[in-house]
Parts: sequence; structure tokens; C-alpha cells
Amino acid sequence: MSSETLDPEAPATLVIVGAGPRGTGLIERIAANAPELYAGSGLDIHLVDPHPPGAGRIWRAAQSPLLWMNSHAEDVTMFTDESVEMAGPARPGPTLHEWAGIDGRTFADRQLQGSYLRWVHEQAVAALPAEITVHHHPGRALRVSGPRTGRQQVWLEGRDQPLPADLVVLAHGHLDAELDEEQRELAAYAAEHGLVHLPPDFTADSDLSALPAGEPVLVRGFGLAFVDLMVLLTEGRGGRYEGDTYVPSGREPVLYVGSRRGVPYHSKIGYDWTGERPPLPRFLGPAEIDGLLARPGGFDFRRDVWPLVEKELGFAHYHRLFTVHAERTAIAWTDFEEKYEAASEGAEREALVASAVPDPRDRLDLAALDRPLAGVTYGSFAEFQEGLRGYVEDDLSRRHDAAHSTDLAVFLGLLSVYGQLVRLGDIGSWWHGFFSYLASGPPGPRLRQLIALSRAGVLKFVGADMAVHARDGVFRASSATVPGFSVEARALVEARLPEPTLRRALDPLLRELHADGAGETPDGLLRVDRADGRVLDRAGRPHPRRFALGPHTDGRTPGAFTRPRTGGPAFRQNDATARAALVFLRDLGADAVG
Repeated sequence: MSSETLDPEAPATLVIVGAGPRGTGLIERIAANAPELYAGSGLDIHLVDPHPPGAGRIWRAAQSPLLWMNSHAEDVTMFTDESVEMAGPARPGPTLHEWAGIDGRTFADRQLQGSYLRWVHEQAVAALPAEITVHHHPGRALRVSGPRTGRQQVWLEGRDQPLPADLVVLAHGHLDAELDEEQRELAAYAAEHGLVHLPPDFTADSDLSALPAGEPVLVRGFGLAFVDLMVLLTEGRGGRYEGDTYVPSGREPVLYVGSRRGVPYHSKIGYDWTGERPPLPRFLGPAEIDGLLARPGGFDFRRDVWPLVEKELGFAHYHRLFTVHAERTAIAWTDFEEKYEAASEGAEREALVASAVPDPRDRLDLAALDRPLAGVTYGSFAEFQEGLRGYVEDDLSRRHDAAHSTDLAVFLGLLSVYGQLVRLGDIGSWWHGFFSYLASGPPGPRLRQLIALSRAGVLKFVGADMAVHARDGVFRASSATVPGFSVEARALVEARLPEPTLRRALDPLLRELHADGAGETPDGLLRVDRADGRVLDRAGRPHPRRFALGPHTDGRTPGAFTRPRTGGPAFRQNDATARAALVFLRDLGADAVG
């Protein structure tokens, strides 16, 4: 117990840095758990964020209405349900489409999602007991100070005196970062030669006015940040679509895009689930995670974790294939399931699948999904443009055809796996990217627009493992996908979010936290206790008064909100942190009274 006690006449204080969806989710869990854990005690909650509570930075109203969510409105909720494994009570509420009164298959714009998040925040605050009060401070938190055993001080920009805090929760969300060595060199080269270099950023915050009409622009990154860039530089500059044809305004640059994979993220699936769900988890559940965590020498992701992930995703895929599309299989599901469970990884399982699933297109090949252009070359740049358009068209067709509902089963498997892997802490950045590529891609209509832009000559594809060189006063890009081809441009855009690392974060509070001894993973994420989100120091000790939630931690989840009835790892974390905070503050108050 802390050596400090509270003034029995003064309310306890909780400071939450970050008032976006994660901060809102924490308040919702405080409201849900307070009747059990904190009845009758006063509490002041201070929210620190320069952006509006609820929406935060990413979902703020002040951004282009052309920017969409990448999820159907029916797949977005901020409310817990019976699928969330947590100690606190579930408090169901409306999904985005129910709240907004729109078709559930709509891809809502981000402004509408921001309105939903603001409403959820208001509801969460209204659900708090009368003795709990919320205050919003529209500014930035600069640092946190204070002893492990005593009250903390949260220093705010433009304020001489700090906010006193019995507990602090860091819920920053997406972070800005200083440039890494490569980006610094590219920025310096651009400045020296009068070029344009836009580093990794949240696309809605980037100044795109420096990208001139009609000029080639190299774009490195083919995920969701690229889709936003594509929209803002085409429709955002007055272009329009007439059916499947793009009509340019003449103000667009010509975008040459490439990435490690050289292809866009897979389209969102365009049909609903029907029938029995695969019984998950099966091969990667709590027992397997416990076993990995108990290994004296630790674990290696590729050696120890990935085989379990692969088997789990395969189980989801084949369960759906055999139970719904049995005419495309050669043996009974019960026989396959028994042999699949017993099969070791590698050749034995591949032989089983080959004998039981006649059509290779019905087999799950995660390596081919991950790197579809591996070893593939084209004879000319024009051939590659046509080839990649065909690839995207095939992906769109498959992802909107329920005959391939095994893809949706794999998506459910990915959600299940992510919910388990959160417990392992930092497992490297590869898994997060793989998950996003398969499960968090753009709406189908965006990829149809991408094809139209390609046919209009506004968008051109460079290929896989796109290499960018700065020489001869320009940027030059090439790829082994099209041997001998290269393109030069006077502008380069890094279409991806900054890496959320402690050492390079521009956020001064996190930099100070790192300097003060906070634990850091090899990938630079803030280490937190997997049980409740307490910040760990470099010796692995949890700080009794500091918690952290979000993408800058090694407990990061797919997002601060989720699909209904899919377990919501972020909701589970919010509940654990809220309960730990309330118990700490309750006990602190009991000490003061005693």
C-alpha cells in the first residue's frame, strides 16, 4: 500500500491523458464498475487532450468529409456485450448504424463516426455516479512526475501548476514521431535539391498542397494511409467518378505507388456470416498462451507462436469449407478434423489438405496471401499495370462472393488470434501488419476507385519491395517486379503512420517517461503489465500509479472499438484497468478514513 493517504475531505483524482475512443472506453468501464468497487466515494477525473473528448484527433470533425471508415457501420461498436471476457458487467449499446439510423452496410465517413464517439463519451460521463466528476483540459500534457509511493503531478502546456493525480492513465492513441535515419537523409536531400518529401503522418494532417498537378509523385505504402491520400488528391481536387470511369479535374498529380508487398490491402468482405461459427479458439487459446508465457527461456514468435497461429487460422478456414461447402471436399469433416488435429506442422498437414481438398484455390496458403508478388516478374511496365488491376479485380470478386466464405472464417480466426496474442506483449511489428493487411483493408468501393484511377492514368503501380533512391537531384523508384523499370519524381510521400516508439515519439510526456526509466520493448513500445496496464520500469516492476493503454504499448490491440460480439480485446483491457484503478483509489481512501 502507498505511504501516502488522502485527505478524507478531498476527492481522489484520476488524470487520463488522451480523450479519444480509448479514454472514453475507460470512462465507460469506470461507470460500469463503480457501483461495485467505488460506491459513495468522490472522484475527480481530469481528461487532458487538445482535441474534443470522444472523437479525439483521428475522428475529429475538422477533416475532409471524403474520408471514410474502413468498416461497415454495423461492425462498429463502443459498447461491451456478453462476448467480452472481463470481470465487470457488460453494458450493451447501439452500434454506429443503429445510433445513426443508416444502412448497416454503409461505410460511414469519419465525421459521422466522430459524432458517434462524442455521443458515447457523453453517455459514459452521464452514467457515472453523481460523486464522480469529469473535467476536460483542452491542451497537451508535457510530463508526469512524482514518487512511486506518492501523488503524481501532470504538467500541462501553458499552465504553471501541475494537476495532482492519485493515478494517471496514458491513452494517447496514434503518435507523431521524429524522423528515423533514412527519413532524415531523404528530408535533407529534398531540402538541398528543392524537392518535396512528406514523411510518415496521419494523412488528414499532411499538407498536400506541395504536390503539383500533373507531376509524378512517388508513394511508398499501399495500406489505409495510401487510400486516404488517393482520395484527397483525386476527388479532393475536384475529380469525379461516372460509374467505373474516373473523370479527372486536371489538378491531380500522377501517383506511382509501391510497397513491400506491392499490392493494396485486401478488400473488406462484402457479405454477411450465416450458419455455424468455427469453434474458436481451438489450437491457440488461453492454455497455449499460458504455456508460452511459462517458458523459462521465453519464446520466439516465428518458431513457437506462428505455427499455432497458422494451425488456428487453418482450422477456421477448413471448418467452414467442410461444413458449408462440403461438395468441394473429398472426405468427411469428422475424419479431416481428427487428422488435422494430429498432423504436425509442415509437410504432413500439407499432404492431408492436398488429399482432402481437390481444388488448390480452396486451400489456405498464408505465405502466398502475404506475398502475392513473391518471385513474380512482368515483361513490361504496361503488362504489370494490367496484371495488378486483374489481381485487385479478382480480390474484389472473391471478397464479395459468399461461395468463398472461408475468407470470412479466417477473418474471425484472425480476431480470435489477436485477442489471445495481446497477452504475450511485444511480438514484433510483423504480426500487426499481417493482420491489418488481411483483416483491416479498405472498403470494396475504394478498390474499385483505385482500378478506375489506374485506367485513367492518374495512378500507376511500381511493384513489390519498392526501392527509393535519392540521386541526380531527384527521387527514383524501382522494383524487381518489373526488371529494368524505374521512375523519377521530385516528390516522395511516405504513406504510412509513424511508428509508435518511445525513443522517437514527439510527445514530450512519453519521451520524459522513457528518460525516467520506463520499460521499452526491442521494437520501442512502452512495456505494460498484461494484467491491468500498469507501466513497467526497466526492471519489470509495475508502477503503482501509472497505467497506459493503446498503440504505443506492448499491449496494443486492433483498435479502440470493434465488431459486436467478437470479444473486444481493448474492452477487456479497459475493464481490467478501470477495476484496478478503482480498487487502488478505494483502498487509498479507506486508509485516509482509517
